[in-house]
Amino acid sequence: MRMFLGGQWQDRSSRIDVTNPYDGAVIDTVPKATAADVDSALATLVEGAKIMRNMPAYDRSAILRRAAGLMLAREQDLGRTISAEEGKILAEGLFEASRARETIDVSADEARRITSEVVPLDAAPGGKGKFGFTLRVPCGIVAAITPFNFPLNLVAHKVGPAIAAGNAVVIKPASDTPLSALKLVEILLEAGLPPEAIACVTGGGGEIGNVLCTDRRVRKISFTGSYEIGDAICRMAGVKRVTMELGSNSPVIVLDDADLEKAANLVAVSGFSNAGQVCISAQRILVTTGVYGDFLDALKPRVASAVGAGAKLVTGGQRRGTIYEPTILADVSSAMRISCDELFGPAVAVTCVDGIDEAIRLANSTNYGLSASIFTRDIDRALKFAREVDSGNLHINWGTQWRADLMPYGGLKDSGLGKEGPHYAIREMTEEKMVVIHG
Repeated sequence: MRMFLGGQWQDRSSRIDVTNPYDGAVIDTVPKATAADVDSALATLVEGAKIMRNMPAYDRSAILRRAAGLMLAREQDLGRTISAEEGKILAEGLFEASRARETIDVSADEARRITSEVVPLDAAPGGKGKFGFTLRVPCGIVAAITPFNFPLNLVAHKVGPAIAAGNAVVIKPASDTPLSALKLVEILLEAGLPPEAIACVTGGGGEIGNVLCTDRRVRKISFTGSYEIGDAICRMAGVKRVTMELGSNSPVIVLDDADLEKAANLVAVSGFSNAGQVCISAQRILVTTGVYGDFLDALKPRVASAVGAGAKLVTGGQRRGTIYEPTILADVSSAMRISCDELFGPAVAVTCVDGIDEAIRLANSTNYGLSASIFTRDIDRALKFAREVDSGNLHINWGTQWRADLMPYGGLKDSGLGKEGPHYAIREMTEEKMVVIHG
């Protein structure tokens, strides 16, 4: 495939192989962009931002709605592309394609709901006879920097709201998984998006990502990836608006009154879907003493460096070619790396705790705070968990890996800044003006 910049599809002599992670087969190639390509893309997007700023909300919504329709018609192709380049099973690829379509469709709704508010200036000293209201306007150019693990839906979560808000957008997809993003660009152009208003540059983050983040023409950066890269982006970006969706090591608390069968099922789903390569994968399972053994017995049949530190390997733990077996580690202490760092792989670490107070203390004993869950039938303990656990997403009687694409989604602490979800992302991708009419 070719990349899109300067209002046209372009190729380069230097290209990057896109391979299937399962068998290493080359499925396509894409151009390797340079700093000059980023400069060229942004020069055109400056003009595209002016076009989008003047485009009525009705027209922006219509473009996104047509794009969602095209995504539905091409869902099979999009799902197969996701599966081939990212390595997830086809069912998960097709599910992601359907979610991405929903994200674009919700963005179409939200394009028509961007509102201002009246400010009661007569409530201020000297405000008599004055009338105030706000205006919400686009940022200008949004840089969407996306990871490999959800190569279409996480692009949609940045591109959809950016367009809905009236911005131009430049996409920097993960170099391992650029094909889904490029196909979304094709769809948006076919749906009527002005070609000056979008770009997708392919290549390594070290070469083009840094140039993109430091350029003053970019007013807003939306990034999903590791804490380390997010921290570096914030330091180099300067005075820009940023949304950071970063790492996690999500805790699941299982109390003595929990439905163990339900908890085991949902830990298996939350911990191992997409090979555990999900920001909100269940990683740390904190189980009270009275049901610890029973929970492990329930979890093991559902699941096909810490062992050296004293943890017990319940199942898995071996690499078979390109596949790593789903793994359960028991008797994990809070000091082990699997309890402190982000694993981003197909394993869960089970720790025995005395009760809810110790469970909440351990849940919070991390720099991360993206998603957490609890299994209990006691409403008071459920609410205690909701009030006291420092996490942006909290789930009661479900796993950590659940997200409706319309909800506010984002983390606390080192898990990030700002919120995604089209309605909430639009707030992050617009500026607010204050207008005062003096009587």
